[in-house]
Amino acid sequence: MKQPTLLLTLLLASLAFAAATTGVCAADLFVSPMGSDRGSGASATPLATLQKARDAARSMIKPVTIHLADGTYYLPETLVFGTEDSGVTWQANEGETPIVSGGVKLDLKWTTYKDGILQAKVPEDLVTEELFVNGERQILARYPNFDPQAKYFDGYAADAISKERATRWADPAGGYFHAMHPAMWGGFTWRITGKDANGEIIKEGGWQNNRGGAVHQTIRFVENIFEELDARGEWFLNRQTHTLYFYPPAGLDLSHATVEATRLTTLIELRGTQETPVRSVALKGLTLRHANRTVMETKEPLLRTDWAIYRGGAIFFQGAEDCLLEDLLLDQVGGNAIFVNHYNRRITVRGCEIVKAGASGVVFVGDPKAARNPLFNYDQRQKAADLDRTPGPKTDNYPADCLVEDCLIHLTGRVEKQTAGVNIDLAQSITVRHCSIYDMPRAGINIGDGCWGGHVVEWCDVFDTVKETGDHGSFNSWGRDRWWQLQDIGMNDLLANDNTKDLVLLDCVKQNILRNNRWRCDHGWDIDLDDGSSNYWLYNNLCLNGGIKNREGYLRTNENNIMVTNSFHPHVWYNGSQDVFRRNIVFTPYKPIQVRKPWGKEVDWNLLHSPSQPQPIPAQSLQNQSGRDEHSEIADAQFLDPAHGDYRVKPGSPALALGFKNFHMDQFGVTSPRLKAKARTPILPGAPAAAESKTSNPTGVWLGAKVRAIAGTEFSVYGVAQGDGGVVLLDVPADSAPGRAGLRKDDLIQGINASKVSKVKELTTAYSAAGNGPIEIRFVRGQKLQSLKLQPHIE
Repeated sequence: MKQPTLLLTLLLASLAFAAATTGVCAADLFVSPMGSDRGSGASATPLATLQKARDAARSMIKPVTIHLADGTYYLPETLVFGTEDSGVTWQANEGETPIVSGGVKLDLKWTTYKDGILQAKVPEDLVTEELFVNGERQILARYPNFDPQAKYFDGYAADAISKERATRWADPAGGYFHAMHPAMWGGFTWRITGKDANGEIIKEGGWQNNRGGAVHQTIRFVENIFEELDARGEWFLNRQTHTLYFYPPAGLDLSHATVEATRLTTLIELRGTQETPVRSVALKGLTLRHANRTVMETKEPLLRTDWAIYRGGAIFFQGAEDCLLEDLLLDQVGGNAIFVNHYNRRITVRGCEIVKAGASGVVFVGDPKAARNPLFNYDQRQKAADLDRTPGPKTDNYPADCLVEDCLIHLTGRVEKQTAGVNIDLAQSITVRHCSIYDMPRAGINIGDGCWGGHVVEWCDVFDTVKETGDHGSFNSWGRDRWWQLQDIGMNDLLANDNTKDLVLLDCVKQNILRNNRWRCDHGWDIDLDDGSSNYWLYNNLCLNGGIKNREGYLRTNENNIMVTNSFHPHVWYNGSQDVFRRNIVFTPYKPIQVRKPWGKEVDWNLLHSPSQPQPIPAQSLQNQSGRDEHSEIADAQFLDPAHGDYRVKPGSPALALGFKNFHMDQFGVTSPRLKAKARTPILPGAPAAAESKTSNPTGVWLGAKVRAIAGTEFSVYGVAQGDGGVVLLDVPADSAPGRAGLRKDDLIQGINASKVSKVKELTTAYSAAGNGPIEIRFVRGQKLQSLKLQPHIE
């Protein structure tokens, strides 16, 4: 080996001296709450704050690792990483759990107020809506009181903002009124600004749901009102007197308790641009807490979805590449936990737990300006002649090639209900893999549009979803893209016309894939491909309760899936949809709504499981429904061990003869031992009902029109709440009284005058009761409630 030259020797010695005296070239920095920002950042003299560590790392040769010791780091402001912070890894010391907090620790002197309630003065600049005691979020004073057993909102009451209730409130300004959408499509929130001269509350807000509409008359509650502080665990902050009131839980010793309040909305932000992105920043092993609620900022509509969003989260990405979040705990943040906004590439979220977030878990949303012909409201329509027919996005300003892997996401949507464990809009090629997602008010995973496809959901375990809403699934998607519901071309004609067949894939340019997942939804569908969802491939999915729904789309292939206790739900298919449903196992006959026979491109080689049918017979019931299923059979599928969730079939199963292939049943959900030890798994179904069982729902005739009450999941077609029901018009002769009045086939009648109509008998009774007086018919058409007058008793 050649000896180093004198010049090189002097240079190495100089660099070594500089590193020893200033730390400038060292590859590591150390931080501890017990350190000092006057320290060198060496392990023996750590820095005290994350801001100082960030600034020190900027002058160092990359890569750099910043080691965080145990303790809580209270951020004075959002910790922002720019391009100069590229190449830095922030990680916990081995075996330690540093906490990054967007809050403040309060030093309080408690005195007695009354009725078990204590009070204490707080700093004059404290403005917060979240209080934590010993690490647990407390209950903002509310009516009705917190009830964890209540199905909605942890407690709800129809009189939440009644005038009688409001008379109890001296000054409700600053309070909040929460209520569900009448069709249960999420929630609304209003800020109360006062009371008018009549004693009624004045409020602003209600913009959190992009489908709008009236407010639910029963499922509602109020919070942050002083007079409602009457239960243990509740608190209230009087901002005028800077006084905190708290009714502590029984047995809590506040003299030794840690009390913290939120201050910041975003704790960590990676802020770059497409031209100068933040690169290769990693956060590992940290806990993030104490981020503000953002429900009143959730107001931006997305592309004809039901959603409105707030572009923010406890961790916020914009203009980043090849960055990593690993083994983080995002605990009880007030809004979205992680938001990946506009241009980002190859962002990885791995091994993280997100629990009790106020809104969604992980959100990917691009720039609406990247979409061609964007529309934002469900009711908006455009003409084919006006479409930009260039496939794909206009710009690169959207997330792409990102990964959420081995993550445990549960109990999110604590404040906002139109949320998901993972939400994807205006993005491309997002992969969600080996995640356990459960205890959600709405979807576990949501894809809001077809822009621009390429998403893969695999090996996930998603269950206990749609727990506070309705008309949804553990997986939900929409595809209300630029081609959907055009003004000048019928949807049944798109693929049949050479001039329009390219429209369907203008936005969803890459196929979306759902494979090897386990789903269970007890309040909707396991997989819900809703309005216009197109270009999907679903295979090897184990659906434990709600089945699979495909509505109003094109080019969807469903194969080798198992629908335990349920079946396939084709809803409102377009002619020439090119849909495929083959080699699946269903437990009941199909559940179609408004689908013309024969269905799709291929519906065949399916098995209708019937334990009482040892030898296969032709599935005549399926053939009658689909107009296809020439080779489908009814037989015992011969599952290996369904009592323990193993729905593989035994050798010799009739399903195998039809082309079904077994897939793994023990690899769903998180994989790391740390998260597997925490994660729940779904409740397994009991003994299935007989395959051929049906519910009687006879048709009737009303004024010459053929009618039938809707049942089961048909409420979804009309956009009504499941409990509201109605009577659908199956056939309306033009010369009948309903036809002359303007009613049409598929209109859903829900009321006559003051009477509610949910059954055929109620329809005829309410009509007769009107006598010779005026008759107002309330009906739903195109998911909108309308009304018209009917001439009295003209048969």
